[in-house]
Amino acid sequence: MKKYLAFDVGGTSVKYAVVNEEGEVSSSNKFKTPDTLEKMYQEIENVAHEYQDVEGIALSMPGAVDSDGGIIYGSSAIDYIHGPNIKEDLKQRLNKDVEFENDANCAALAEVWKGVACHENDCCFIVSGTGIGGAVIKDRHVHHGNALHGGEFGYMIMRYDQDEKKYYTWSDDGSTVAVTKRVAKELGVDYHTLDGKEVFDQADNNEVYKKYVDEYYRTLAMGIYNLQYAYDPSMIIIGGAISSRSDLLDKVNEQLDIIFSQLTHAHVRPNIKVCQFGNDANLIGATYHYIQRH
Repeated sequence: MKKYLAFDVGGTSVKYAVVNEEGEVSSSNKFKTPDTLEKMYQEIENVAHEYQDVEGIALSMPGAVDSDGGIIYGSSAIDYIHGPNIKEDLKQRLNKDVEFENDANCAALAEVWKGVACHENDCCFIVSGTGIGGAVIKDRHVHHGNALHGGEFGYMIMRYDQDEKKYYTWSDDGSTVAVTKRVAKELGVDYHTLDGKEVFDQADNNEVYKKYVDEYYRTLAMGIYNLQYAYDPSMIIIGGAISSRSDLLDKVNEQLDIIFSQLTHAHVRPNIKVCQFGNDANLIGATYHYIQRH
């Protein structure tokens, strides 16, 4: 059975594992994210020397990843990855084929390959965390878009405040961090002193918590509704930390019920699922991306 070495590059650590052609993960480990590109290359090289029997190297990376050209555009928490041709550099250093893809796209591909969307061709993947990210899948492949911004749902404008004369994006209004910050502002406390999970857990027992948690779910439902009518996917998958909440789908569907009760001309109900994979999603999806291209 063919095996691949996958890396999930994040702002604080780089996870890696061997993933076989069935999507099974083994030999998982990680190292601290280096502070220079040369050190990053060296760490990856050190790991690769331990796994000489793999077919190739698959990477999940932040930023606007040009999978064909080998360059990462945009910005991320790791400044030095933007600009160099990382794909070509690693191919030469490792003497192996190398493929890489954006991290949110990798998470979506994991679901398409072996997760909740394994029988779907066209779907959307929403990552809800400190901001809103995502991916668009067309014919089981990532749709990158003209400027490599396909799936950047967080930039969608969701609200205009007439008093402030200011636009608010989905990331501004609909992230879990936004909920915590708004609660903190109303309570007059430092938002770092609040536990976001506790805000959601105790929403039914605290009026201020409930006010902004309900707004979070309303914004999420609006985004899902808009994506359904913009792209008409067969499934919309929710990932990120919020996906571990057992009441997530019920809460979103409650808000969608309200939307559909008012917009009676709309009849296409989104098919919403929670992602299946957690910490290994990016490793699995990066591997599938490699397989798709070979």
